[in-house]
Amino acid sequence: MLGRTTRTACAVLALSLTAVACGDDDDEATPPPDETETEAAAADPAEHETSPDPSLLADPVAEMRRVTVKYLTDIEAAKADGYAVITPMMADMGFHYLNAEVTGFDPATPAILVYVPTEEGWQLGAVEWVFPEEPDDPPLPGAEYGEFPAACHYVDGTFVPEDDEAACAEQSPDTDAAFTFWHPDLVTLHVWAWYPNPDGIFAGTNPLVTPYNEVAAPTV
Repeated sequence: MLGRTTRTACAVLALSLTAVACGDDDDEATPPPDETETEAAAADPAEHETSPDPSLLADPVAEMRRVTVKYLTDIEAAKADGYAVITPMMADMGFHYLNAEVTGFDPATPAILVYVPTEEGWQLGAVEWVFPEEPDDPPLPGAEYGEFPAACHYVDGTFVPEDDEAACAEQSPDTDAAFTFWHPDLVTLHVWAWYPNPDGIFAGTNPLVTPYNEVAAPTV
């Protein structure tokens, strides 16, 4: 069970490859760039930056999958290893399970497992890390971040946004579940390591999860 101590318990990136045209040695010299294009690039260089190479994510994502495959459809295994529910079903995301002992970033030790309830049972979709503030150096190439507001959390996964831990009720106002912990504002990093996401591997939400938003969840 999580303690009352503050825990440092989601953001969109579309990965693409930049096509490079190559000519034969016998081809005529490449003409100089159009002045209009040059001026546009100078006016807004961000639009002409090269996106991160998706291959740079291959190794860390493979590591995430290696260490979490045992949890893929076995939520009881996740619970046995210290992951406890901290949210109800969040639309287009899932149920979040936190291991409060995990801090910082390590592909081999995700702080949060995000489960999707399906008709067949639980399916691990994403893994997640949380930070007290945005890291100075991105932990993954092209990483982008979301936010989770300060909140009081309860043993059944319900939570109430609250800026001050002292204001947390001892029981959930919605379900009467016991209080477990409070955290301040957090920066979050989702990685959809186990579920495809057309919005990108770092997106906070996933449209492919939408059909499961109303599926009756097994016991959390």
